[in-house]
Amino acid sequence: MIYLDCSIMGQSYRLACREGEERTLREAVSYLDGKMCALRDSGKVKGTDRIAVMAALSVAAEFLSVKSPQGPLSDMSILEVKQKLEAMHTVLDKALSPQENLS
Repeated sequence: MIYLDCSIMGQSYRLACREGEERTLREAVSYLDGKMCALRDSGKVKGTDRIAVMAALSVAAEFLSVKSPQGPLSDMSILEVKQKLEAMHTVLDKALSPQENLS
């Protein structure tokens, strides 16, 4: 097992991977960091947890649309997928906003 020191949205992580998979892990970290930083910088999503959830949903939707021609998003354009994600963001914002008042 190899350990890599990485940074996602300014937070340091020590991640384990198998030998030979370092490049793939670094690419995944870079991709996720880009997604999360873009969401943070847009100002539309506040809080690291919410940013992580939104980024995860975005990545999952991208994966599902590419993974299988018969997948749940196969009949949708990228624009339609983005619109669905924006609608999910709105629903999650409404659902999670009461949580912000708990702290």
